[in-house]
Amino acid sequence: MCQGSLQRQTARSLGKWLQFPQLALRRRLGQLSCMSRPTTRLRSWPLSFLYYILPFAALKPLAKVGWRPTSRVALYKTIPTRLLSRAWGRLNQVDLPTWLRKPIYSLYIWTFGVNMKEAAVEDLHQYRNLGEFFRRKLKPQARPVCDSHCVISPADGKILHFGRVKNCEVEQVKGVTYSLETFLGPHTWAESIALNRNEDDPTNFQDILVTKEGNALFHCVVYLAPGDYHCFHSPTDWRVAHRRHFPGSLMSVNPGVARWIKELFCHNERVVLSGEWAHGFFSLTAVGATNVGSIRIYFDKELRTNLPRYSKGSFNDFSYVSNNNQEGISMRKGEHLGEFNLGSTIVLLFEAPKDFTFNLKAGQKIRYGEPLGTM
Repeated sequence: MCQGSLQRQTARSLGKWLQFPQLALRRRLGQLSCMSRPTTRLRSWPLSFLYYILPFAALKPLAKVGWRPTSRVALYKTIPTRLLSRAWGRLNQVDLPTWLRKPIYSLYIWTFGVNMKEAAVEDLHQYRNLGEFFRRKLKPQARPVCDSHCVISPADGKILHFGRVKNCEVEQVKGVTYSLETFLGPHTWAESIALNRNEDDPTNFQDILVTKEGNALFHCVVYLAPGDYHCFHSPTDWRVAHRRHFPGSLMSVNPGVARWIKELFCHNERVVLSGEWAHGFFSLTAVGATNVGSIRIYFDKELRTNLPRYSKGSFNDFSYVSNNNQEGISMRKGEHLGEFNLGSTIVLLFEAPKDFTFNLKAGQKIRYGEPLGTM
């Protein structure tokens, strides 16, 4: 037998041998396609996870036999972040032995660049658990509040995005938007606030929030990193008339993830405080995140976040306006408002004259008490 014929026969035999695993794999993938969606997701999750983490595209050949990995976003959404956040919250409340406090807190300080010279209590041994350390207070003069500007930053953090709201869409980061109505929910809370309720044009949600002629709607997003001061304060003089709590996911609000997942802030658990200031509508929204299931509002003892069970898309309303209190909750600029357990995000949405301008740059660091803009 000539050498060429031997090579061709060897190639045919090798091709048949290589076909067997491909055929078996196709049959297996066909079985997967017949399964219910939750079962398929469960079965393909480990393989998809390996697909993204293994080096040198080790599982890329699977694509040739019809397999497609679960998307990174879908994969990330399967992580039980609410359960993990509740577990982290329990861990935060466990008192540490005195000898262990300084090493653990020092590691956190070194990792996230915490400035303990600003803390009201600098001695690390005084913080009994991680929760107390995360919610540490600042020295009285560490954050002077700007008196010459009407709106200040409510927290330490990074400016993700700011500007005027257009077409009922708000940007969470550059180029990634979310719906204003989805974020705030239906305007049934307008009964507590003097808003424009145009029954002839119920779809124009943005115009409902603008109560005065010559005004526009503005927004500003402040991201609190794990190393930042975790309390947030009133950004202006205003009255809070209504609270709306959206139970939801607790995905990370890190800017990298915010670029990755559209309408991230609408998926996550959040507490929307709505009311009025000198120029019309004003709202502050505290958005939860992974390990930040607990959002606390100091004047609201009824608020409970990150509960074990909730209905997707649901929300709970509470009005601070009552027969005994017609004004709601009056807040002064710089007054303590609430706190997170770890880093998270604050979203401001407010009405102001059209000549209002932000004195900010996207990505800049800002501290509580510093001005956001002028008019």
